[in-house]
Amino acid sequence: MKCPFCNYAESKVVDSRPVEESNSIRRRRECLQCGKRFTTYEVIETVQIVVIKKDGSKEFFDPHKILSGVRKATEKRPVDAQEITNEVEQELQNSLRQEITSTEIGEIVMRKLKARDDVSYVRFASVYREFTDIDTFLEELRSLKKKHRKI
Repeated sequence: MKCPFCNYAESKVVDSRPVEESNSIRRRRECLQCGKRFTTYEVIETVQIVVIKKDGSKEFFDPHKILSGVRKATEKRPVDAQEITNEVEQELQNSLRQEITSTEIGEIVMRKLKARDDVSYVRFASVYREFTDIDTFLEELRSLKKKHRKI
């Protein structure tokens, strides 16, 4: 990191701390040549993910869309919608894929909800999978019931 005062290329970090409400680190640095101190911020570089929708159109990944759907599914349930959304976003970033289908994202959300709360899972799945009749919905409920019997 170049010193903003003398342009010397080397400095030492004298203090680091996370920035509240952000994925960044604030660092106080001291120039090894002139001794002056300055502040830098370090942020995580993320991959811009493109979502391929069911109709074939593409748009940039927007975690707020996931949060909105998960909030509806987890309303009055003991599940943190923001936590689920963060986990989904982290999983997508860790995959290092630049494109993903909306179907794959929905499956990730359902997997995470199913692991936490069956009611939230069924709510989300009923909208996401577009159950067309009561039989399809009941079939999903039966599979959940079987899972609980095994536990």
